[in-house]
Amino acid sequence: MKNFCFFIFLFPFFTLFSQNVLKGKILDKDNIPLDGVNIYIDGTTFSTISDTNGNFAIKYEPKANTILVISSMGYQTQYLSGLDATKLLNVSMLVSKNELKEVVITTNELFSREQKLKLFRDYFLGKTNNAKSTIIKNESDLRFKYDKEKLIFTASSDKPLTIVNASLGYKIDFELLAFEVAFDKLSINSNHVIRNFYEGVSSFEDIDNSVAVQERREKTYQGSQIQFFRNFAKKDWGKNKFLLLYGDESIDPLKSFRIIEEKDFVKVEILPQPKGEIQNEDLKDIIAFYNIAFDRNEKSRVTFLTDSFYIYKYGNNSNIESILFSGKISEKKVGDMLPLNYGIK
Repeated sequence: MKNFCFFIFLFPFFTLFSQNVLKGKILDKDNIPLDGVNIYIDGTTFSTISDTNGNFAIKYEPKANTILVISSMGYQTQYLSGLDATKLLNVSMLVSKNELKEVVITTNELFSREQKLKLFRDYFLGKTNNAKSTIIKNESDLRFKYDKEKLIFTASSDKPLTIVNASLGYKIDFELLAFEVAFDKLSINSNHVIRNFYEGVSSFEDIDNSVAVQERREKTYQGSQIQFFRNFAKKDWGKNKFLLLYGDESIDPLKSFRIIEEKDFVKVEILPQPKGEIQNEDLKDIIAFYNIAFDRNEKSRVTFLTDSFYIYKYGNNSNIESILFSGKISEKKVGDMLPLNYGIK
């Protein structure tokens, strides 16, 4: 059984366009300005806080299809997109509902909290060298649940996870919206994992910009999902980059995909494979699947459950939940996550 892995971030590339500055004002329900509110572009290093008058200004590229996140303790987080940077943005914050979380104490748990933490670290941070240098400062805020009937392990947190990646020199605030690991039997062993998934919004802070850290960042970028989709949009394939394979044979990507360059994005149409080639696969509704190799060494597989999608400036795309990766590329999780704007001038 294939072990598929996919990640969803709330940002559903190609044309260069100038950066814009989005200005706005944060108010409460009584139109009183709120200061110290966090404002950031999901998955990037672009962030700011509102001043004493509730005002803020942040770099924002409307055509990059990113999410503007506005959050403050005690208020409902807002996720905004498709904003007009030429107009002042007025945001009214709503007070969070004070919901008490049910705490269930049981003595017949099959797995210890330490076992659950290890599982979460492995499938959220990853197991790479970068991941081993990454810590979650507030692991105590994590809550876990194992559904013994559905064989699904889930994790949640009421507070953003504060993640420090010493290897890549970033501090990440990650608001975990969903996390689950599915098993093929009642187990917490990775050998029985058939699918894992997480979703969230994040803000990056550069805490170490040394030469050694920059070199590790560039090495991490090579062969990453961000690079894959950026290269995909530019039709930039090759033996020292990504190769598209069917089995072990290199094939021409232009015979498998139709790439249409629009003004602010690239549309990719997946040409369907003959059903006979995919009938033995584990997932239904497969349009096509291919092996990919980066620099001829790092082998992965990409499976498309959609017949088309869009790629935007940063390498983010519109249908990430329908594009599944397994193999080497799927090993890079939050411990190897770079800002979406990495390498973009």
